[in-house]
Amino acid sequence: MKYQNFPKIDLHLHLDGSVLPQTLLELAKKQGVEAPADDLPSYLRYIERCSGCGSVNEYLKMFDLPVDVMQDSDSIARITRELIELLHSQHLAYAEIRFAPQLHTKKGLTQAQAVEAVLKGREEGLKNCPGFEVGILCCMMCIGTEKVNWQENAETVEVCGKYLGKGVVGLDLAGAEGIVPLRNFAPLFKRAKELNIPCTCHAGDSQGPDTVRDALDFGVSRIGHGHHIFEDKALVERAIRDGVAIEVCPTSNIQCMTQPSYREHPAKKLLDMGLAVTINTDNMTFAGVDLDREYRHCLEDMGFTEDDLLKLSENSIRAAFMPEELREKLLKELEELRKN
Repeated sequence: MKYQNFPKIDLHLHLDGSVLPQTLLELAKKQGVEAPADDLPSYLRYIERCSGCGSVNEYLKMFDLPVDVMQDSDSIARITRELIELLHSQHLAYAEIRFAPQLHTKKGLTQAQAVEAVLKGREEGLKNCPGFEVGILCCMMCIGTEKVNWQENAETVEVCGKYLGKGVVGLDLAGAEGIVPLRNFAPLFKRAKELNIPCTCHAGDSQGPDTVRDALDFGVSRIGHGHHIFEDKALVERAIRDGVAIEVCPTSNIQCMTQPSYREHPAKKLLDMGLAVTINTDNMTFAGVDLDREYRHCLEDMGFTEDDLLKLSENSIRAAFMPEELREKLLKELEELRKN
């Protein structure tokens, strides 16, 4: 059985980290935005250098250009459409694309308008991609103490609630871990719960399992990255008991040095312990991966078997913020593959 035939699902995919490189350079030139390189080969070498530098700060610098060019509705819609068409060409069955509306308000867009631009790109992309479905996640951001952008994050929750069920499927908290205790963001997740918004949360990546504990206390059903939960077996048991999935992004973890190597990554051990592990790409452009390549790493470098990949796919289907009708369809497809 080949993993290319699985119902492939990417639950952890950042829009600004997955822009087509040529589109980035084209938009930068058109908008008069300074880019770190003038031509595609040079820009690709810049990405390779930053993604392999072993420094999270250097890695994060790559996001400056996409955020700078994604400050108008047309550019945001185009980038969303192109990513959806790319994912469809890679034979994904479902994906959740996440972005932070507050990062796209530098030139006058409101957060709501930024969401509407993404939803327009989603609609345009899906017209060209039969049999494919995409949900949008709105990200709150940790960029300092929780007070720095509290109002912006509170607005993100409300905007997410406004467009929930209209292409938006859930809420996330992304950004830097460890600046302040994650639990400081609890009131935002409490409000999301009042609005019945499904939630995930970045945790347990650059920091240890304590951030995962805070995220679980928020009542989220998924953890972005989350692999450092392995250091606290009681916390693993709690996540299993609560049916919480973790969104592992192997290549991103290696590039940012939150794990030392594919071989030493605990994802396989966590799966064997019964945790709902899923495999995702994080930032397709900056990580230089697609889901097939991540699956190859799983098989060749991380100790997973092809049967494990079926379980990973099942975990993704069950954890996704997708319509129940689609979930049942994909689970049925997966069961047919198991029989064959």
